[in-house]
Amino acid sequence: MRLWVGLGNPGDKYSGNRHNIGFMAIDEIARAHNFSPLKSKFQGLASEGVIMAGGRPVKVLLLKPMTFMNESGRSVQRAAQFYKIPLDNIVVFHDELDIAPGKFRMKTGGGIAGHNGLRSIRQHLGEDFHRARLGIGHPGHKDKVHSYVLSDFSKTEKIWKDDMMDGLARAADLLALNEFDKYQTKVNLLAPAPSAKPQRK
Repeated sequence: MRLWVGLGNPGDKYSGNRHNIGFMAIDEIARAHNFSPLKSKFQGLASEGVIMAGGRPVKVLLLKPMTFMNESGRSVQRAAQFYKIPLDNIVVFHDELDIAPGKFRMKTGGGIAGHNGLRSIRQHLGEDFHRARLGIGHPGHKDKVHSYVLSDFSKTEKIWKDDMMDGLARAADLLALNEFDKYQTKVNLLAPAPSAKPQRK
């Protein structure tokens, strides 16, 4: 069994926020691979399904913690303990300020760069889970970070965001096989990040 977690905050108020891109990834994977609707479980919304990978079905539990970001670890721990899922089979999708908008990177363990959702998971399970880092870019100054992550994607940003969500779902068979490097490469091929070059006026 694999456990794929998307981080975000519950409620309509936050649904379009940059901070909720992890929720968006889980929703798109569920839609693209015909998972049943997510239901209340493990202090979150969860759905168990199958992804065909390498010619065989791989069981995956999708989870969106409903505890608010700062307490995400409680929900993830409950799901992992119930199914006895080791850290090596846990992937957490989350927003990443330190990566350019639309770029995607996989990482295992290491620092959390001030991300409260990752901090909570690390406190409850340890640090050696896999992170699917969804680049949203940085607003330029640390004082602007809070309002930046808790504001919605702009119309322009939604274009690359939707492309990235599509790529994450279409390449999910590689993630199901724990082929993390190949998954990263495939997603970035399917959904190239927008050019970071400044536009001429």
